[in-house]
Amino acid sequence: MSDRGNKSFSGELDRWLSRLVAAGLLGGQVFLHILQGRIHRRNTLEQMSIVGPESISIALVTAGFVGMVFTIQVAREFINFGATTTVGGVLAIALTRELVPVLTAVVVAGRVGSAFAAEIGTMRVTEQIDALYMLKSDPIDYLVVPRVLACGLMLPVLDILALMMGMGGGLFIAYSLYDIDPSVFLKSVQNFLELWDVFSSMLKSLVFGVLIAVIGCSWGLTTTGGAKGVGQSTTTAVVTSLLAVFVVNFFLSWMMFQGTGTASMD
Repeated sequence: MSDRGNKSFSGELDRWLSRLVAAGLLGGQVFLHILQGRIHRRNTLEQMSIVGPESISIALVTAGFVGMVFTIQVAREFINFGATTTVGGVLAIALTRELVPVLTAVVVAGRVGSAFAAEIGTMRVTEQIDALYMLKSDPIDYLVVPRVLACGLMLPVLDILALMMGMGGGLFIAYSLYDIDPSVFLKSVQNFLELWDVFSSMLKSLVFGVLIAVIGCSWGLTTTGGAKGVGQSTTTAVVTSLLAVFVVNFFLSWMMFQGTGTASMD
């Protein structure tokens, strides 16, 4: 049983690695197709509505409660150390640089990335992808490029809206529970937060959006095994997307935020 289990695990790992390589190749193809202007505009607009407006409520709720919880944890400790005037700035830095782009990507991966994998996987096992080839339509142009563009364009928008919601939640908790004056809170945000922080947050969201869409579409296109295979592809696509987001986030943060900070305590 042990040998059989090891062989099964090895086979799953090999298949996962081969699909990961296929996802990388698909990403390269998508990039070339976009440069060539091979964009299906109607499909792109439809996917943008799915990624953006239909995901905004859950993204805002998530960011709002994260901002409130983070403020509770930070404010109570900072007040003990007499650093009340830094609460807003610390919250702004944490939300902008890390929490909002990562958590928004997690929400979109769970909601949209899984849908991409399931939809395209179903099309693969029901031979609808083959039908597109018969009609001389490229599935990458018709299915993948619109989804990658939609995620890449809409995630930065969701990121900014979620950031505003998170800051609003933090401000509400700081004032209502810890009696921190809103002007003090906002002054701290102004002293700590820089334009580069907001830009880096949007850049991260763009990269995460592309990763989620490419992985979801690639796992869908490589689905086999009927309905069971669709379910497995959907689950694996979400797990792989989350893993990719966390790993890539580390390298992006390492490149963007090396060195000492420039925040002012004035």
